Amino acid sequence: MNLPTRAQDAHASLAAAFNTGDVNTVLNMYDFTGIIVPEPGKPVSGREQFEAAIKAILAIKGKMEIKTVYCLQTGNVAVGRSEWNITDGDEVKVQSKGIEVMKQQPDGTWKIVIDHAFGALEQIV
Repeated sequence: MNLPTRAQDAHASLAAAFNTGDVNTVLNMYDFTGIIVPEPGKPVSGREQFEAAIKAILAIKGKMEIKTVYCLQTGNVAVGRSEWNITDGDEVKVQSKGIEVMKQQPDGTWKIVIDHAFGALEQIV
């Protein structure tokens, strides 16, 4: 399991785990007390819902690419903005622009506390 030791590496670590089908690492990239938004407008929290959301994303066959637009860190908290997609050959299965909040763990690794996979596309009112 290769969890990132720098906040700016979280996106690359997540894509690498997805692309190798490493469910354990993908799950361990998240703090289950946080929030994940696997579909626009549908935030979930808690281990069971995180696992269901992550397994649904992993069920999309293809290659995930995540570009880090920026990663801003202060102390043990960071916010990242990503542009990501899952493609199968020339077919784009899903693409979006996300916002992620990450927190450094006591062991020095970083976990995602909030993953709004569509956060840079949506307007929250």
